[in-house]
Amino acid sequence: MGTEAGGAGEALLAVADALSRELQGLRFGPPVTHVYHPLEYARAPYAAYVARFGRAPKEVVLVGMNPGPWGMAQTGVPFGDVASVRGWMGIEAPVGRPGREHPKRPVLGFACPRREVSGTRLWGWARDRFGTPERFFARFFVANYCPLLFLEAEGRNRTPDHLGAAERAPLLAACDRALRATVEILRPRVVAGIGAFAAARAEAALGGLDVRVGRLTHPSPANPAANRGWRERAERELATLGVVL
Repeated sequence: MGTEAGGAGEALLAVADALSRELQGLRFGPPVTHVYHPLEYARAPYAAYVARFGRAPKEVVLVGMNPGPWGMAQTGVPFGDVASVRGWMGIEAPVGRPGREHPKRPVLGFACPRREVSGTRLWGWARDRFGTPERFFARFFVANYCPLLFLEAEGRNRTPDHLGAAERAPLLAACDRALRATVEILRPRVVAGIGAFAAARAEAALGGLDVRVGRLTHPSPANPAANRGWRERAERELATLGVVL
């Protein structure tokens, strides 16, 4: 399969579709009560994202952990705050609904009025540093390691690292394979996990590939370090990985 220009986007979408099929058979018990799979119900905007911005090769692939309820869960795009995806990237496409929806975490697609803080920080930095999405994506790509959002009964996120071991093992194995395939398509020099979990999974998944793996501070407001100059910190961390901005 070709990985230049449109071929890379098609290859990335094929990886996502294969991962979706692999995850369909997995089941997750309490305290998880709802599982959202935006690569299925929000496939259209994700397909537009990889078609437009998935050109290979990249210099850097940034890897998030899993969707947030007001980001990728709404738009299908990693860290996909609605205003950033529609207003800066120029992507808007139909979004369906999860098979079983939590009443406190509705999926409204591009009609969602909530902002996703991690996404506004990440994409706001990209916009202010690079100007156009074309300039940013000429060098960078942003992916999510796990495409599933896990919710507890009260609507609280449960991150993949806090799943039970028996549930976690097949999930991580499938997501490791998908991340490795994504990196093989995009051929970056650097892969940076956004947060400790994503960085650790990248280390595990990418063994033997000619790529430098590192870590960026997660931009979540729940991370105290991110609330004190996240942009400057992220740029210093990129510099230590040899990424010159």
